[in-house]
Amino acid sequence: MTVKHPLTDPLIKENPITLNVLGICSALAITNSVTSSLIMSAALTSVLLVSNATISLVRRLLPSSVRLIVQITVIASAVTVIDQFLKAYLPDAAAKLSVYVALIITNCIVLGRAEAVAMKEGLGTSLLDALGSGFGYSLILITVAITRELIGKGTLMGFTILPLAQEGGWYYENALVMLAPSAFFIIGILIWGIRSWKPEQNEKPDFEPLPLPKREKR
Repeated sequence: MTVKHPLTDPLIKENPITLNVLGICSALAITNSVTSSLIMSAALTSVLLVSNATISLVRRLLPSSVRLIVQITVIASAVTVIDQFLKAYLPDAAAKLSVYVALIITNCIVLGRAEAVAMKEGLGTSLLDALGSGFGYSLILITVAITRELIGKGTLMGFTILPLAQEGGWYYENALVMLAPSAFFIIGILIWGIRSWKPEQNEKPDFEPLPLPKREKR
């Protein structure tokens, strides 16, 4: 679906993670570090920009029978370049992110925006949508990472925020928050908070129970 305001709607109103629960693999795996989350956010946003721009430019030349093949090829090419760039210039970050950069190829957000927007809209709208979707993804990813790293280690980007008890401070590390399943709970709380604020995002029930007949009073 094409959003009305492609740059701002994906931040909250049409956020791909909290509204559609897409692309959460990286949110579970690498959000124990704010630094890793920033790099992953930049990588995915870059892929979105390249893929949306390229597909928008060639959309009128693509037969419908091969459009998905072309989209995946464009996305895979962009991911490969970014992956090699990280390995060349940020080897420590590439080692921490491991296979998750390569898995951007299968990220539903990237392919979804290419199919829903880049195949239908011009270059300007496609680029704005790519930025908006990337920023929306980044907002959730970094929020989860800040929560996990701060509560889990008492640090942010490696800098001590809460003085640790083993170093003479008062804060004790919480190893449970550093485990991947904790991201499920944090994302769930974010979804609950946003949908309480914006109830129109709540899904309609699959069915409504039939009303019970009223009993007549004797």
